[in-house]
Amino acid sequence: MPHILLVDDHTVITTGLKIVIGNFLANSVIDVANNGDIAFEKVKRTDYDLIIMDISLPNTDSFNIVSNILAIKPASRILMFSMSPEDMFAKRYLRLGALGYISKDAPLKEIKNAIENALKNQRYMSPELQEKIALEALSNDHHENEFDKLSPREFEIVQHLVHGDSVSEISKKLHLHTSTIGTHKAKIFEKLHCENIVELVTIAKVHNLIY
Repeated sequence: MPHILLVDDHTVITTGLKIVIGNFLANSVIDVANNGDIAFEKVKRTDYDLIIMDISLPNTDSFNIVSNILAIKPASRILMFSMSPEDMFAKRYLRLGALGYISKDAPLKEIKNAIENALKNQRYMSPELQEKIALEALSNDHHENEFDKLSPREFEIVQHLVHGDSVSEISKKLHLHTSTIGTHKAKIFEKLHCENIVELVTIAKVHNLIY
């Protein structure tokens, strides 16, 4: 009887997942958290068989919450479940220790397959991502996505910048000083060779970071 934690701030998503999971894991026990703080507290109290987590949560740095969960419970099985583009985000979470990354608009069969793999402690990647990684491994002239140059924190800040948040707004959301955000912003511009937000947004659109 698997005990599963769903971490998502949209009730329609958690309700839908409960139905999907219940159809093939009838005896499963499912808890829900709508932000990272609640999820972390639940994980501290309970040894979940699987954590299914969105990457866009209110007032939550999803990179940190994944890292923090794995720091206190290294055996945790985490499956990222998101609308964000797989080619931009999946490898980052896999490097952190997540077992897989599945799109919210994936077919039900694929979602079921990802959940079953993760429950067996097996890594899940879509066929498209597997092919991309295989091609990158074989290519001698492979060039990383420009955003791969960024640290997890810088990448988190980029997501806010390209969606119109100011430095002060980002500092409040991430609970960091404005000067810290400003320093990260400067490093982001340097690494991506851009001079302003307009250029940053242009690069983001090329790589489907804005969707």
